[in-house]
Amino acid sequence: MAGTAAADPVRTATLEAFADTIIPGVKRFPEDRAIAGVVDDPGAVEAGALELLAHSALGLAEALDGMAGLLNMHAQNHARASRLVLDPTVPPFVALDFDARTALVQELTDPTHPEREVWFGVALFCTMAFDSAPHLSTGDALEQGHPGLSVLGYRSPDEDGLWRFPRFSYQRQLATVHPQTTATGNPA
Repeated sequence: MAGTAAADPVRTATLEAFADTIIPGVKRFPEDRAIAGVVDDPGAVEAGALELLAHSALGLAEALDGMAGLLNMHAQNHARASRLVLDPTVPPFVALDFDARTALVQELTDPTHPEREVWFGVALFCTMAFDSAPHLSTGDALEQGHPGLSVLGYRSPDEDGLWRFPRFSYQRQLATVHPQTTATGNPA
């Protein structure tokens, strides 16, 4: 994670596994335990979900250790209730298989769960990392081949760095350009 070089590996793996449950991705390497590998395309982790969660604009960075601890506690309780045996060499949430992770996330985001707002918010940020890359400039994200923007078909700007849309999405112009709009698209 950018800016968190000393991040706890348990926290990192746990939050990666959570992000991968929200938008699954391909394993980064064969022994990857955080990424379940249930799809063949990049997911939320590769799209930068952890970088977004740790971004100063969100104000969550100091809470991430606690979130990972809480998520692992819930995973232990889920495993106990489901009579699952967890691998002790990885964090409890990481030790759950994808179906068990999904079941736990559904439980945590259920409207009746007392922590729903927390987990729903984290899930939302994981989704945002994939489909809009708010932690990166759009131009940089496209230049780096951001997986979510690529999947969505987000096109690169014109050579001058501006986005222009020669065809109207509604197949007609909805309004005329203000007469004082500059060549760069800014109002005067």
